[in-house]
Amino acid sequence: MSHRAALTPQMLQYAAKFDDRGDIRWLPYLMYFHATDHRSEVINTDRLGFRISHGPDGQRASAGGQLPDGPVRLLAGSSTAFGIGATGDEHTLSSYLWSKHAQSVPWLNFAGRSHNSTQELLLFLLYRHLLPQIDEIVIFSGFNNLGLSRLPASVRGDHGAFFNCSDFFDQMEELSARHRKASGGFGRFGGRRQTGTPATYTTVPELSEQIDLASGLTLRHLDSWRLLAEGMGAKLTFVLQPLATWVREEPAPQEKKLFEELDKISNFGEVYGDISSMGAREAYSKALQTGCEQIGVRYFDLNPALADAIGAKDWLFVDRIHFTDVGHDLVADLLAEHLGVS
Repeated sequence: MSHRAALTPQMLQYAAKFDDRGDIRWLPYLMYFHATDHRSEVINTDRLGFRISHGPDGQRASAGGQLPDGPVRLLAGSSTAFGIGATGDEHTLSSYLWSKHAQSVPWLNFAGRSHNSTQELLLFLLYRHLLPQIDEIVIFSGFNNLGLSRLPASVRGDHGAFFNCSDFFDQMEELSARHRKASGGFGRFGGRRQTGTPATYTTVPELSEQIDLASGLTLRHLDSWRLLAEGMGAKLTFVLQPLATWVREEPAPQEKKLFEELDKISNFGEVYGDISSMGAREAYSKALQTGCEQIGVRYFDLNPALADAIGAKDWLFVDRIHFTDVGHDLVADLLAEHLGVS
């Protein structure tokens, strides 16, 4: 049996069941979202694909399901905020915040797996009308924008690259080619040709350029979040999410086994090597903090706080970016403390 199957059996549900590309919900504008009404012992979603949060006394809530009458707090972001790695819905960050560390106001899971900051903002714009009064918005994110900034300008476009973008551009180029062939060069688009987008990418921007691109895009969207939050009278905080290699140099024993095994079946080190260093995190965090101060958004880099709170053998990560149940619990506790919420 593999270390992954032995140490993190719940990940088989995420990888083999929940992340089936055939079940992804393809949505206009947003590109993609989670499967709707997904049911398992590990993960459950509502009619729209939002993950269900658990509160005290058996309470449950989600943006597309049962909602409390009073104000709510939102945890936005991508897969880490969504709770990949948790053995059940009750062990995600939003659930631990609501059920244990900051119980006074319900927390909703408003995260999207594999979303960048453009998609995080669009998700809120598309579904804000469903929500009651919002007391607080916490955006727990940052890594995806940095990882995607490694892609070339041809796929980053004006609003940043997104995961699975090679599939999208390849399919759109095939569609354009069929229309060009059918119209003989004279049609709705006047025979205009696009150059297409390669399916593989070889040119990676320098690290400093990646940080500039990622922080600039993140801050642009945070400024829009700020305007929306001010209009609703909600507090807004951006939290730079932890990465295992941003938290400590030497992983816990279980993490070491998992990372070594995962490296044999994925290319994380090859793809993300330069941005996964402590120095890259420091430079990225400095750029984000400076920008947040300029636009008036509260900023919190969770990596140093998490590093200070753990011992050398504390097992927090199921892979380099997603938490164990213990990790979720500890991070929720740190969030509540540093946000000053109860």
